[in-house]
Amino acid sequence: MSKSKKPDFRPDDFVVYPAHGVGRIVTIEEQEIAGIELELFVVSFEKDKMTLRVPTHKATEVGMRSLSSPDVVSKAMDTLKGKAKVKRAMWSRRAQEYEQKINSGDLIAIAEVVRDLHRTDDQREQSYSERQLYEAALERLTREVAAVSGADEAKAQEAVGSVLMSRVAA
Repeated sequence: MSKSKKPDFRPDDFVVYPAHGVGRIVTIEEQEIAGIELELFVVSFEKDKMTLRVPTHKATEVGMRSLSSPDVVSKAMDTLKGKAKVKRAMWSRRAQEYEQKINSGDLIAIAEVVRDLHRTDDQREQSYSERQLYEAALERLTREVAAVSGADEAKAQEAVGSVLMSRVAA
């Protein structure tokens, strides 16, 4: 088993776990699993009422990262202002790509999904699966924006919403 570089996350740090979004490291604990001593990050996802234990030596490998910098957040907001790029592929293929972008943990990629799936009132209704992907991406985006800016999620959602609406007005 190769030891990869252990990231230096500390308790109370916010981290982004690709498949679940923003969580907070509660503690770092030692645990014996199958006769092997492991050091684990205990990450709590308050909103999902979920706790995840990630081996410290695997954290980077699985894509766990610290929060995006404020300039990455502003790049993501700029991405939202762009024109939706909807490929002419079949929905199942596009849905798969959107899912991959959401689970990549990359804030810019998540912003692209929000931009591409955003609908205004005068546009056609979204399908159930489109709405599910849109809401998942929007939630990931707003949680990270909130954690980076130190604001609450409602304020972050307002900020994201106003950027999306300004795009419509333009």
